[in-house]
Amino acid sequence: MGGALLRGVLASGVSPENVWAATKSDASAQAVAADFGVVAQSRYLDFAASSDVIVIAVKPAQVDAALQQLLEAGLRPETLVISVAAGVPTKHIEAKLADANPVVRAMSNTPCFVGEGMTALAAGSRATAEHLAIAQRLFGAVGRCITIEERHLNAVTAISGSGPAYVYLIIEALADAGVRVGLPRETAMTLVTQTVLGAATMVAQSDRHPAALRDDVTTPAGCTIGALLVLEDGKIRSVLARAVEEARNVLLELERANP
Repeated sequence: MGGALLRGVLASGVSPENVWAATKSDASAQAVAADFGVVAQSRYLDFAASSDVIVIAVKPAQVDAALQQLLEAGLRPETLVISVAAGVPTKHIEAKLADANPVVRAMSNTPCFVGEGMTALAAGSRATAEHLAIAQRLFGAVGRCITIEERHLNAVTAISGSGPAYVYLIIEALADAGVRVGLPRETAMTLVTQTVLGAATMVAQSDRHPAALRDDVTTPAGCTIGALLVLEDGKIRSVLARAVEEARNVLLELERANP
C-alpha cells in the first residue's frame, strides 16, 4: 500500500525530492529508491523530524515499533500521522505518540496501484478539517476517497479493503466456468474481466439500483434468469454477507489486541 500511495503521489506532480521512504531492510530500501526515484532508507533518523506528513503503511503488529522509531527520530508534535494499518484505532496510535500528534486513520485497497483505489478516512481526536483535507488530497491521487466515522472502519475494511479478493475469486470462478463450456482460457479471462469492469462502471455512473440494471439483462424465459436462479439456489447473497461479517469479526479481534 505504501508503494501504491507513493506512485500516486508522484504521478500527481509531487517532486520526488519532497518524499522519503523507510523500509525494514537496506535491500528493500534500495529497491524502493530504484523503483520510485526517492530517498529510501531502513532508518528514520534523517527525515522524520523534518516531515510534515508521515504515512504508517505497515502490518498491524508492526505499528508500535514504527511509532517508537519515529519518536526516537525526533517526530515533531505537529506532524500529521496517517495510518493504513487495519484494526489499529486512532486512540491507540495517539496514546503511543503521547497524544501529541494529529492522527488520521485510512482504509484503502490494492486497486490504488492502478489509480482506482477506494479509501475511507477517519479523524482522530486531534485531527482537524485541515488534516483531513491533506489526507484526502493524498489518497485522492490513487482513486476515490470518503470521510467516515471511525466506528464504521471495520465494516469498510471488510467490504472495500478485503473486497478486491472477493472479486478476484469471482473473476477466477467465471473464467473457469468459461473454460468448462469450451472457451480458451485467455478468451474466457478477457470476457470476464471486461464484463466485470463494464458492469461496475455502469453501477458507478448510473443513478439506477443494481437490481434495475440486472432486470435489463434478464429477459422472460431467457438464459440469464435460469442462471440467476442457480446463483440464488447457491445462496450467493448470504454467503457474501457472511464473508463480510467474518472479515469484520477478525478486525474486531485486532482492535481488542490494540486497545
